[in-house]
Amino acid sequence: MAATERELMAARIFMRAVFPVMKVVLNDVPSMKKKFENVKARVQFVAHNDGEKIGACLVFDNSDFKVEQGVFEKADIIFSFKSVKKMNDMLAGKPVFPSIKGMSKPGLLMKVMGLLLSLKIMMPNARPKSYEKKYLKVKLAFYMITTALSQYNKGGDPDMMKWTSKQPDRIYQMSVEGTDIAAYLRVKAGNTKAGRGVYERRRPFVHMKFHGVDGALAVLLRDEEFVGAVGKGFVTIEGAPEYGAQINDFMQRIQALVT
Repeated sequence: MAATERELMAARIFMRAVFPVMKVVLNDVPSMKKKFENVKARVQFVAHNDGEKIGACLVFDNSDFKVEQGVFEKADIIFSFKSVKKMNDMLAGKPVFPSIKGMSKPGLLMKVMGLLLSLKIMMPNARPKSYEKKYLKVKLAFYMITTALSQYNKGGDPDMMKWTSKQPDRIYQMSVEGTDIAAYLRVKAGNTKAGRGVYERRRPFVHMKFHGVDGALAVLLRDEEFVGAVGKGFVTIEGAPEYGAQINDFMQRIQALVT
């Protein structure tokens, strides 16, 4: 059975926005960094879709990491799924068991599974207690969501495309006060590009300033709806507030796709 457009969009978000933030975990979590510091391997995810294959490959090169989009012949481990939906479900944390091939490198599978499980901290119901884990959750979420917004547009969502097509060159900045967490989305005449950090070349059209890690979590965990969060001071919107609310709506749609 061929995947629906919604399932294909979700797979796109997982492979192009969620997988890349693994690099943050590998860099920022000492125990995970140590586990992979001497790993050189390729781990392929592939889903069968009505005669074609959809996937992405995780490439570990000692202390470096990248994601290559597509399905490649050579891999040390291959996670194979009968459908795009099953792959999406597993990546969303649901009990799906793929076919796993190629385990010639001792311990690699357990390390990869540990890395995948570490991403569960981004799940809406994950409520970390320590400041370090709260900080990690917010950082991963900001990096993922800005990239996901761009991919949502590039993947052809009609509403997102309509929204971006009417805009000149604009920067939508997100940041967390008191930390170095910042990410942005650039929109220009239908095109989008995500970036990490603070965009320096011009003043943001909209700047969503979250008041500390706890303020960001209140919104991410949906303890407060966006308007209520603004009213209670968890987030301040500089620029055009109506556009801030619109981009938040797209963020909620993406969250619904991948959970």
